[in-house]
Amino acid sequence: MLRIIDTTLRDGEQAPGVAFTVREKVNIARLLDWLGVYQIEAGIPVMGDLEQKAIRAIARSNLKARVSAWNRLLLADIRASLACGVKDIHISCPASELQIRYKLGQSRMWVLDCLKRAIRYASDYGCRVTVGAEDASRADASFLLDLALLAQEMGAERLRYCDTMGVLNPFTTVERLDWLRSNLSLEIEFHGHNDFGMATANTLAAIKAGIRYVDTTVGGLGERAGNASLEELSAALQGIYGYDPGLNSRVLPVLSRHVARAARRPVSLPRRRILEPLPHSVVGW
Repeated sequence: MLRIIDTTLRDGEQAPGVAFTVREKVNIARLLDWLGVYQIEAGIPVMGDLEQKAIRAIARSNLKARVSAWNRLLLADIRASLACGVKDIHISCPASELQIRYKLGQSRMWVLDCLKRAIRYASDYGCRVTVGAEDASRADASFLLDLALLAQEMGAERLRYCDTMGVLNPFTTVERLDWLRSNLSLEIEFHGHNDFGMATANTLAAIKAGIRYVDTTVGGLGERAGNASLEELSAALQGIYGYDPGLNSRVLPVLSRHVARAARRPVSLPRRRILEPLPHSVVGW
């Protein structure tokens, strides 16, 4: 069963010029919940009081969807998330040499040590932990596997494979994820960026490779060129593959308009006419 993790309230808000109010964030979270997404990434608590106020309100909204918060490897980040009442902790750590050495001035051992400490800390507070491999698509394969195996050993639920700079294409997406899945028992989540216009296509390729957890944002909002679009992914799954992602189709246009208005962007609903889905023998699903 496919599970959609929506990160409009975290990665989507990193789009240029986008800053949601607390009320807008809570309303977006409620609409995402009514839509039927599996998990809502509500934000980054360590950013400050307003962010914490919004996340705390979302966490208290009694949603069916899981509510998670994004954290760096630092224990201060996790403490801020715990203070918001969040029990789903996402810990993001740099995976590529470009991120580790040239951005942070650190070593691979530092990353592994900090990750181990952060997972243990969150787990001691009864949290469910997912680990994000930042810039995984440009990481050394052996170190990426070391990082993933450590997350698996420490009891993390999933590894988020981040195509942070959007450098993958559907063929390399399948190749990389097939290899990673063959070496892990840990669930993998795919997070695609749209720098070369392939975020939705790469997400579909990840699903084709057997990935059950995928990230989206409403309207494809996100830093730089954006992320995989929730609307495009839903339309492609239904219109091309005849697969129902389990989303409430009546809520989606309402959600899209609400996010577009809050972000001061045009509405981004796919213009399509759904005909009969292609035969299974044609698409291979």
